[in-house]
Amino acid sequence: MFYHDKRLQYKVRVEKPNPQFARLLQQAIGGIEGEIRVCLQYLFQAWGNRGPVKYRDMLLETGTEEISHIEMLSTAVALNLEGASGNMVEKMVKENPVVGEIMGGMDPRHYLSAGLAAMATDANGVPFNGSWVVASGNLAADMYANVMAESTGRVLATRLWKSTDDPGMKDMLAFLIARDTMHQNQWLAVIEELGGMNGVHPIPNSFPQTEENQEFNYSFVSTDISGDPLTYEGSRWTNGTSVDGKGEFTVVKAQPVGEEPKLGAPAPEGFAQTEQMMNNDGILGTLSDMVSK
Repeated sequence: MFYHDKRLQYKVRVEKPNPQFARLLQQAIGGIEGEIRVCLQYLFQAWGNRGPVKYRDMLLETGTEEISHIEMLSTAVALNLEGASGNMVEKMVKENPVVGEIMGGMDPRHYLSAGLAAMATDANGVPFNGSWVVASGNLAADMYANVMAESTGRVLATRLWKSTDDPGMKDMLAFLIARDTMHQNQWLAVIEELGGMNGVHPIPNSFPQTEENQEFNYSFVSTDISGDPLTYEGSRWTNGTSVDGKGEFTVVKAQPVGEEPKLGAPAPEGFAQTEQMMNNDGILGTLSDMVSK
């Protein structure tokens, strides 16, 4: 069950409405780096969590906080769009020329589809994609996905902060940037609590490493055939003890250890071209030959 307080988590004020900036803010709502993504990611991770209940509770609380961030950003979009309620929209409706030019970079759907409000889309008007949500059921794997989500979200928020000179928008974004800082550290703290690098890696740590191919589990495979010295020679991932402390890094040249793939003739019911039915001698194979293959 969820409850709502109609007061915002943090103040949102716009001193000078800017429809163009409203469009940029949409990326922080419905883009791959946005708040809808992390909100649903944390909630689905929580709803499917098995194990110590404290992790479920933490994910639920953070996912719910992210709803508040969507609310803040949606409010910011609406307040910025109020500047488009006069001549800009009126001119677009009256003259109906190339929408992008007349609206000066404003997303026309902010007016046409949402009535000067935010939408569940990115800055290009592309709807939010649920396939971006990561909830694997493996706590350590999900924590790394969360660190990535918060990291790219913080990168986006800092770029938005740089893109506006409105004091209110800078203040709101400074708050969201601060929360991204906390959440990055929060997920890393969970990894540390689970045992850190040595404890959680390789993920899943419940699979016995004795069952994996020991010849390749700590080898960096170089596919470079130039013959030039490797630019990363002596780097951390090429020699010494592996980060998880369970192997030794090496560099090996890529070599094929499998055979050239040889597939059978096309299935007759697949209706390939007649030319595809030919064998290597250019003779059309019989139906029985093709079926037997």
